[in-house]
Amino acid sequence: MDNFAEYILDEKDIGQKMVIAYYLSKKTGIFFDKSVVLKTEIARIFMEYMNIDIDRNLVLTAMLLCNCRKIDNAQKIGKLETFAKDGADYLQTLGFNKRFCKICEEINRYSGNKKRERESDILEVVDQFVGLILNRVEREAFTTEEAIIVLKERNLRNTDNRYMDLFIQFIEEVEKVYIKEIIEVPIIKKLVNLHNKEANVKTYIAILSNKYSKKIDNVLIKKGKIDAKELYEEDDTVTEYELLEKKNNRALFSKEIANKVMNHESKYKLEE
Repeated sequence: MDNFAEYILDEKDIGQKMVIAYYLSKKTGIFFDKSVVLKTEIARIFMEYMNIDIDRNLVLTAMLLCNCRKIDNAQKIGKLETFAKDGADYLQTLGFNKRFCKICEEINRYSGNKKRERESDILEVVDQFVGLILNRVEREAFTTEEAIIVLKERNLRNTDNRYMDLFIQFIEEVEKVYIKEIIEVPIIKKLVNLHNKEANVKTYIAILSNKYSKKIDNVLIKKGKIDAKELYEEDDTVTEYELLEKKNNRALFSKEIANKVMNHESKYKLEE
């Protein structure tokens, strides 16, 4: 591959794209955890459900990488104001253009940019919302209803985020849509449960990509909420780990992606 940016942007399958980002994190030490995967999946559903006219591949790639220099350490709280800019600078070394890096830098408001990119507003609202519905060291997760209130009244209050009202409408509507297994569970709650249950990032990607993204799409297609596409057979008798065994020979688990990313040119190492 000529550069990493072209490689990941050219990959249109979101599961494969997640695995590429995962292996980049293993090679370079950039920040990449289950929360990034969850944010990317919710961004995907949001754009499809609300039929947003935007380059979805660009947004999803940015969602996977915009937190690449995030520091998950309370003792380095000062990094909160600089990680997005540091990440944008790093992504430029991977071959991403200035606009892509600007989109990623605007994941938060610390850069002070007055003219924000449309894509950045999607990253911001999804990032803020998912941060609220996950457990943190300093607090328990908010419920979906609580998270919406905090989003409106505190986190994004007095901002000009283009998509906040649309995103809140999306969350309120999708909360009424259930996927059925042993019991019926709202979509967002199921995604969070999967996040909390599975410790391994790669396994979480596999379960999400091979089963639950398709399961969610099927429900939304049947309800006329997203455009019709191929419907996948669902087998609720298969456990998640049996599913992994069945899918073990799929490209998602091949060594090709790992080799391409892990053996890429050394200039793409993360500098301290």
